[in-house]
Amino acid sequence: MKHSHILPQAFCLFFFILIFLVQARHHHSHKKHSHSHSHKSYGTSPQPPAPYYNNASGIFDVRSFGAIGDGKKDDTESFKMAWDTACQSQLEDNVILVPQGFSFIVQSIIFTGPCQGDLVFKVDGTVMPPDGPESWPKNNSRRQWLVFYRINGMSLEGSGLIDGRGQKWWDLPCKPHKGSNVTALGPCDSPIAIRFFMCSNLTVQGLKVKNSPQFNFRFDDCKKVYIESIYITAPKLSPNTDGIHLENANDVKIYNSVISNGDDCVSIGSGCYDVDIKNITCGPSHGISIGSLGNHNSKACVSNITVRDSIIKMSDNGVRIKTWQGGSGSVSGVTFNNINMISVRNPIIIDQFYCLTKEHCTNKTSAVFVSNILYTDIKGTYDIRSPPMHFACSDSVPCTNITLSDIELLPSQGDIVYDPFCWNAYGDLETLTIPPVSCLLVGTPQSLLDYDIDHC
Repeated sequence: MKHSHILPQAFCLFFFILIFLVQARHHHSHKKHSHSHSHKSYGTSPQPPAPYYNNASGIFDVRSFGAIGDGKKDDTESFKMAWDTACQSQLEDNVILVPQGFSFIVQSIIFTGPCQGDLVFKVDGTVMPPDGPESWPKNNSRRQWLVFYRINGMSLEGSGLIDGRGQKWWDLPCKPHKGSNVTALGPCDSPIAIRFFMCSNLTVQGLKVKNSPQFNFRFDDCKKVYIESIYITAPKLSPNTDGIHLENANDVKIYNSVISNGDDCVSIGSGCYDVDIKNITCGPSHGISIGSLGNHNSKACVSNITVRDSIIKMSDNGVRIKTWQGGSGSVSGVTFNNINMISVRNPIIIDQFYCLTKEHCTNKTSAVFVSNILYTDIKGTYDIRSPPMHFACSDSVPCTNITLSDIELLPSQGDIVYDPFCWNAYGDLETLTIPPVSCLLVGTPQSLLDYDIDHC
């Protein structure tokens, strides 16, 4: 009788345990599935990817803020909201994502700092402004498009495209475009594509920029700037489309980039120092320039500039220093090293009589003082329309300490080697040059002893 009572109880206990185990297994499986779903990777989403906004991970997809990316709708406010949210995030690193496969229309906008943490503005899609002056909102600035202001610690990067849609701007009647038959002179207001103002600790890398209405990049009052592996392109006759312009910028590195446009590949303005430019493929263009400096009788200071290991091809100029008459200040400590010239009209040029319209520029007695300029290992071919070396220095403030070493420049066509041109230029040759340079003056010019130079 005892055994007959025990068996039913044992059976009931076994049945209860079995039910418990089945429920527990089902619950564990459900939890596992939910956990996996909540951490689904953006990179593994099917194309096109769904909008991704995860405040915890610091990724801010502009489509999560309402951007459409159809190339028609104005997505300006969505970009502004994404920026403001990421900028105020308490996380150490934040990514504003412009996703691949979409084209976003963005009006003139200022992305303002300072921000709480470091920012990555990752452009994998296409960003475009309104198409030309007629489409530009009347109350928006026509001088700039994408502006970054007072940012410390930011990277602008990605595999995408910044398309400036510049053709309608270049075709304005005030622009000196499409060759010598155009009588209207410029420049006139057109937006700079990307401008950094009062920023520091910047990185710009990997981007493609094309057809900017005016300058592609401009850095004003910026420091600690690193530019790497960017590709800039615009037609040869597009006016004022400088690739990268620096003004009052220091500790700038520009490396491993390709630039072809209608103006300078890189232009270095007043107030710049400690600039290193390396491995740039430049052209067709107007070359790599310091200046123009001293316009409107202004004071300009530029020092410690290096351009090295680069190629300049089919360009109006190679490495150039250009200043207006009437300015003051100085350009000093400049090195141009290991530059390969391919069919360049003015491979080496100092022009202290720079002027957009010669008939409106009068002779003046003051000038920016140009000194301590080193040209070394510059070789290649030049366009025979101009001499391969051109040193046109101020009548009252001569250029001094120009040094030439390992220069070999041959005509791209024919056998005639043109003589270099010098005017009031002092310097010396460390090696023989091709073509020979016999026009540099030696010693210290008396005019400098008598002239009160406004040093920087």
